[in-house]
Amino acid sequence: MNSTLGYGLVLGGLLCAAFAAVVGLTAGLSRKEGALPWVQRAMYGFSGAMVLSNLVMVKALLQHDFSVKYVSQVGSRATPTIFTVVSLWSALEGSILFWGAIMGVYLFAFTWIYRREHGRYMLVTLGTMAAVAVFFAFLIAGPANPWTAIPNPPADGPGPNPLLQNHPLMILHPPMLYLGYVGMTVPFGIAAGALLRGELGDAWLVPLRKWTLVPWMFLSIGIILGGWWAYAVLGWGGYWAWDPVENASFMPWLTATAFMHSTMVLERKKSLKLWTIALALGSFVLTIIGTFMTRSGVFNSVHSFTQSDIGPTFLIFIAFVLVFSVALLATRGHLLVAESHLGTIASREGSILLNNLVFAALTFVVLLGTVYPLATEAFFAKKITVGEPYFNQMALPLGLAMLFLMGVGPVLPWGAADSRLVKQQVLVPLGAGLLTVVVCAAAGYRGFLPLTAFGLAAFATVITLRELFLPAKQRMDEQQEAVLTALFRSASRSQRRFGGYVVHLAVIAAIVGIAASSAYKTHATGTLRPGESMKVGEWTLRFDGLSSGKEPHREYVAANLTLTSPSGSELSRHDARAPRMNYYERSNDPIGSPAVNATFLRDVYVSLLNFDNKTGTASFNAWVFPLVGWIWYVTIPLLVLGTLIALWPQQKTQAAAARAPAPPVAQGAPP
Repeated sequence: MNSTLGYGLVLGGLLCAAFAAVVGLTAGLSRKEGALPWVQRAMYGFSGAMVLSNLVMVKALLQHDFSVKYVSQVGSRATPTIFTVVSLWSALEGSILFWGAIMGVYLFAFTWIYRREHGRYMLVTLGTMAAVAVFFAFLIAGPANPWTAIPNPPADGPGPNPLLQNHPLMILHPPMLYLGYVGMTVPFGIAAGALLRGELGDAWLVPLRKWTLVPWMFLSIGIILGGWWAYAVLGWGGYWAWDPVENASFMPWLTATAFMHSTMVLERKKSLKLWTIALALGSFVLTIIGTFMTRSGVFNSVHSFTQSDIGPTFLIFIAFVLVFSVALLATRGHLLVAESHLGTIASREGSILLNNLVFAALTFVVLLGTVYPLATEAFFAKKITVGEPYFNQMALPLGLAMLFLMGVGPVLPWGAADSRLVKQQVLVPLGAGLLTVVVCAAAGYRGFLPLTAFGLAAFATVITLRELFLPAKQRMDEQQEAVLTALFRSASRSQRRFGGYVVHLAVIAAIVGIAASSAYKTHATGTLRPGESMKVGEWTLRFDGLSSGKEPHREYVAANLTLTSPSGSELSRHDARAPRMNYYERSNDPIGSPAVNATFLRDVYVSLLNFDNKTGTASFNAWVFPLVGWIWYVTIPLLVLGTLIALWPQQKTQAAAARAPAPPVAQGAPP
């Protein structure tokens, strides 16, 4: 019953998406706007079918219906309920099904919000999005079908991948990434629709920017949560290893970030039109490439689904989207002529252009290092590895340049800059940066790159805070408003500006956390008998013996520890809070869980390497990571806050201006 119902819903969604794609594109290009209600209904039909099919799968998982192929692969009666639900996206077929549900939600939201607006290009835009939906619905119905019925179902299943049920972060990390990846379909559809119709005025820019910012926020959260998961689960003492699948999520984030900066120049100076649209299309292409990396099995990664038959299908779709995007830019690019020239490099638009070039260079560096080993093996039958040294050597200088531009950009005016005024504006921030470097060096911190990062972070922070609070200060001086009132009203009158600077603070916090935890970590390793101790930095780690236990879905062996801080206070860690080895029925090897004593300024991180029950000894890896928690505890709240402020609805007068009628059809548009 579940198999028939779930698969029938997928087929219904596929038919709805196909109808919306064909009718939307043909009616839109021939300007038959009467077809719009039918396309909208088809989009609602696709959305409902995909969401309902996912709910049926969740029901099958909770019922332990092993007659459904996917449930027999990832289900288990011993798996806790929460991880049973999470197993929806724990393997290839379920993750593609979940992908379809998220796409349905996005397409429903976009269709509903703009059901009465921007009608002149909505048909083509919805048709383009529906064409993408056709591909994923086809995957679910065909190569990645989770609904195959099993005639003689087993009594029980193996359960989800142990790595995916070893920490609660897996409840959030994949959905956030999927919301980021899938959401890029909407700006792709908007950009492609604008190009296909030749209507390239301001009307398309507002929804394009907003619908890029939403998936960008989710993608950012997903990337950070992924690093946190790797740190909290894998026990290797790190959070980013330039893994191919990590890189796959990072590349569209870079191009989407560049796009949002580029839109400011487009709005203000009517320049960088072609570049801005290319970034919108390129971000979607990179998300599809990233999906291929995750699910094709061509990359060996802890994140990837290694057994997959959908690789060739994905390659065909990637080639089609890439050719379509390039052809669209080549044939319609003449409509994207700049209406004004950029100012000098020493201007706001000049700094944004340089910022975009840095993002593009970093994207190329990551793409080259990720794909080059695969290309070498495919064409020359040679296996090579491009590891952290390459990425760090190439990416770190670009990251520092990005941090510098993040600080200097807001100081520069649009157009020609007054050099004397600019010098006055940067004098205090430069002093703060230099003072930070001196203080850190005096405290014993060494290293050119981390000290430079701290100095640039202080420089950018002072400028960002000044730009955040300057409008509020002016209101306090002129209208005698209280601090919070002035801050709220100044922010509400310029949400994008205020929210953007809050996001800048989030990025600065992440860079500081990465620099400090990478450059100044302390590491120790050792084998201890019960009662023996080892030092890690200024901390003392005492081993108090082994303990074991059993949970419904796993067994474990834990190393009970006592940590002694530099001040002499003791922190005991027993059982669930101790470093452990977890044993799952499905896995031949144990899955480690480190113990992390986390504070705002540092983490003490201990991983159990191995143990001997006969002698009672255990071996440990231990680190002290300064400021590592800033990467998730500070960055995520600030990033979400800033993005939500930027997305908050504008005041009525501003919104009316943003909803100005679309400009006339550009010369050369299709009849």
